[in-house]
Parts: sequence; structure tokens; C-alpha cells
Amino acid sequence: MSSPLNQQIEHHLEHIYRGTEVEEIGSLASALIQLMGLENIEPIKNRYINHWDEKNSVLICYGDSVLQPKQKPLATLKSFLDTYSKDMIEGVHILPFYPFTTDDGFSVLDYSSVNPSLGEWEDIVAIAEDYSLMADLVINHCSARSLWFDNFKKNLDPGRNFFFTASPEDDLSAVVRPRTNALLREVETAKGTQHVWCTFSHDQVDLNFKNPQVLKEFVGIIRQYLDHGIRIFRLDAVAFLWKEIGTNCLNLEQTHEVVRLLRSLIEQARPDAIIITETNIPNRQNLAYFGNANEAHCIYNFSLPPLLVNTLITGSCDHLKQWMMSMPPARNGTAYFNFIASHDGIGLRPAEGLLNEQEIDSLVSTMQDFGGLISWRTAENGNRKAYEINISLFDALQGTKDGADENGLQRFICAHAIMLALEGIPGIYIHSLIGTRNDYQRADNSGHNRAINRHQWDYKALQAELDDSSSTHYQVYHRLKDLFNIRCNQSAFHPNATQFTLHLGSQLFGFWRQSMDRTQSIFCVSNISNQVQTLGMSDLNLIDTEDWFDLISGNKYGETSQVIQLKPYQTVWITNLHA
Repeated sequence: MSSPLNQQIEHHLEHIYRGTEVEEIGSLASALIQLMGLENIEPIKNRYINHWDEKNSVLICYGDSVLQPKQKPLATLKSFLDTYSKDMIEGVHILPFYPFTTDDGFSVLDYSSVNPSLGEWEDIVAIAEDYSLMADLVINHCSARSLWFDNFKKNLDPGRNFFFTASPEDDLSAVVRPRTNALLREVETAKGTQHVWCTFSHDQVDLNFKNPQVLKEFVGIIRQYLDHGIRIFRLDAVAFLWKEIGTNCLNLEQTHEVVRLLRSLIEQARPDAIIITETNIPNRQNLAYFGNANEAHCIYNFSLPPLLVNTLITGSCDHLKQWMMSMPPARNGTAYFNFIASHDGIGLRPAEGLLNEQEIDSLVSTMQDFGGLISWRTAENGNRKAYEINISLFDALQGTKDGADENGLQRFICAHAIMLALEGIPGIYIHSLIGTRNDYQRADNSGHNRAINRHQWDYKALQAELDDSSSTHYQVYHRLKDLFNIRCNQSAFHPNATQFTLHLGSQLFGFWRQSMDRTQSIFCVSNISNQVQTLGMSDLNLIDTEDWFDLISGNKYGETSQVIQLKPYQTVWITNLHA
């Protein structure tokens, strides 16, 4: 008789591989359990535990975001983290640090190695010892120059039948694409001409999870990552994982079941490990990756970046407020992963249905005025459509739809004050933490729009900027540091603490956070306009018997009838309890 864990894994596999003989399912389940080293382990009983609190946040960076001569980039990164983020930001997401061919790491050659130009596994382990380390599981595709793909062409193992193929005669019109290049790539193999599926680029060939051997390979990779200290798994582009000809090949039920299976295996191996799904898709589809609190622990809050940027350039929070009221609170054991900038651009698909086409076009046009570039996709009707805006967040917020102005820094800080206070775990891109501008030379040299926001800093030059109180980089870093330090001491900013939207008009965006034990309240209000706005304390329904003050400025508010003036893009965090 199989163990309870075997039965649990078999249940997942039966849903993924419908029609497969039960005996095969049983042996596959045993193989996966053995690969993870989970023999004779009872399934954990409580899967709905929050493995995070208000002290948790994540810095997003590349392994070579900061460079120093004669030092391995991962060692330089560790020095940067220890100097500028320790005790302020608890986690770090190092974007793909494996050998790769293209797409700045997301076209993986070898999942089991560290790119020697960055360092070695011991450098990864050193970072993981001091920070909660997030790593990418680039699960949808790998490099067309990998050993697996070379063996696929030669019909050898490992690699034989590892890649998804289709016929040019198949009806693929419903397939949702994030790119404009041809979906299929013709390849000569030992078995003749085949057409491999490439959701992204022709150097990124989609893996075939209908072959259980592919699943086994990735479970072995997960075990290796756990053994090297990785605690948070970012499932890159997972929404495209399973393909069925005649469907849109996006968010299929088998994809969701693979996520459930991986969660079951990972949390058995390390109960506090976390899965985050990276699904740059419309909001309702994104929310589905929570499942019944049995899929992703966290989902990227992809609608937040375009909505928040749109709010700050239009001076109206109506859309942001309406979206926030529609967002369900995350159940225990799940949380939103909030971010407003990343190594990619500002995705526009998550804004679909939240902003109309004219508003999206206006947002795109404004970002182009501030130096942004546009990446395109092929829409369902075959036409080209804007997929994402490529721009540094600091440049994106240098003005409004009426043009650049003198409020850029304050607008940028306001965006982060909102993000840091929202329900969920905040993630901040390294180039936002230090206020990096558009890198046009890197974009030109690489030929890729996304490189505009992937600057590489000389570490000594960066240190000089961060030591110079007159530098914009200094001002950005220290103001954000203050916000992070305040945040991590407030129980009402727990990622799962209660959140209610406030109705304060179109120019004041506000919400109320309340700690899980209901002892602390924080009223978070931001003036998202370029004009002074009036906030009446009576609009916040403050309790008369409590003393209230602003965590950011330190100002005290003794009378609930008091009226305060908020400067353009000023934020207040008004609380009754200072932890």
C-alpha cells in the first residue's frame, strides 16, 4: 500500500497525465519522491501558514548589477547587500545566474551550474546564508544551444522528446503570444524535419511536459536548488507551460496542476519554502494561480505597476481605487507580491479590462515622451499590440501627461510609499532603490528594449553617488531606506493584515491597514496630484480616545476635527501605535 505522500503525488499526476496507466503513475510518483529525498515522510498537516511578516521584503537584481574589477560579481553583490540593504530588506531575488545564451539569463544552457562569469555555487550559498534567496525556475523553455536541445536533434537522452512540436498545418490561431516572431521554428533532426514551439524567441525552445522525463529533470533541479539554500522559487512564464493544439495554450488546467504538484513536493522538503508564479497576464487569470490556497504561495501583482504609474501621471486614482476594491484579500498561506519595477518593463496585458484602450495609448505615449521604448506582441486578431513599456521607473515618473516637471523625486517616493503600505510582500528593483536612469547605450548595444532598465553599475562609482548628499541617487536611497525601516516595525503592515479602501476623492488615494490582532491601525493617504490637497481627519473615522501621528513625518494629530494640507505627492501613514 502506498504512503499518504505517494497518494497525494499520484493524485496530482493523474490529473496532469490523464489516460496514463495507473501503474506508470505510481512509479512516477515514487521516482519524484525519491528525487526529492522524501521517502517515509508523512505529508505536512497545515499548509496554510504565513511564512512571512512585516519584516519581509525582496530586492530584485541581476548577479552582475554591480561590478568591481578583479572580483566575482556575486561577491560584489554580496558586499552591496551587506552595506546597503542588510537589516532593511530581508530577501534577495537574483535573476537567472545560470549559463545562458540570450535574454539576459532566461535562455538557460545548464540549470545545474552557476554562470562562471558571475561566480560559483559557494557564492550563491553565501548570500543564501544571510538573506531569503529567490531564484528563477525557468520552467517553460531552455536555450536552443543547450545539451538537451542538441540531444533532441540527435534523438538521444537526455533530450529525446523533451521539446514540444507541432505542425505548420495545425490551427494555432487561438494561441496567445507575448511576442511577434513566428511561433514555430523549423529544425532538422535525426527523425527528420520538426517544428519546435517557441513562445518567446527562437533561442528559447518550449519544453514538453507531456513527457514525464521533463518533469523528473525539473524535480531534480529543485532538489539541487534547495540544497544550495534557495528558499523562494519563481516559476518563470509558467502560464504557458502546457500546450494543447486547438486551445489558447495559456493557463490550462494541467499547468495549474503542475504548480500544485511542485508545491506539494517543495513544501514537504522545506516547509517554509515559497513558490511565486510569474504570470504576466490579465488580472483575473493571474489571481487563479492562488488556486484554493494550494497553488502559488504568492503571485506577482502585475496590475499594480501600470495602474500606479497611470495614477501618478494623470493625477486621478479612480482606476487604482476601483481595482483595489475588487482584489480579494489573500488567504492565510498566500500573499500578493507587490512591485512597481523589475528587470522587464511595465506590462500592459495586466491593465487590460482595467484601463480602456485610449487610456493605455495615452500611458504609452507619455512614457515614450520620457524616453521609454515599447515591446510588442501579436494580438488575437493578428495585429501588433503594445505588450510592455521599457523604461526606468525613475524616468517614468519625471512628469505627468502634461510633461516633465520639478516633482519627479517626490512622485517617485510617493509610488513606493503606496507600494510598501499595500497588503502583500514588497519587492523593489535594485535600480529603483538607487534611482538609476534610462540606459540608452545598453539598449542600443544589446538590441533589446528591456536593456534600457538593466544598467550595470561600477561599484565604486555607485558608492560615491550614495555617499554624496547632493546626489539624486543618495536622496532616493535614503528616503526609501527610511520608509523600509518604518514599515518593518509596524504590525499593521503584515502582508496579510486587513486592508480597506478609503474614499477621499480622485486626488487622494487612501487605505486603512489593521494588524491581525487589531491593536494597530495605519491610515495610508497619498496626494497623487501636483496640487496641494486638503485631508480632513474626520474623513478617516479616527477613534477619539486614541493619539494619532504620522509615522513618516512624526507630526501628531490630537483632534479628529483637524484638517491637514498634503503637498504634491506627499504620503502620510497615520497610526495609533508606534511599534
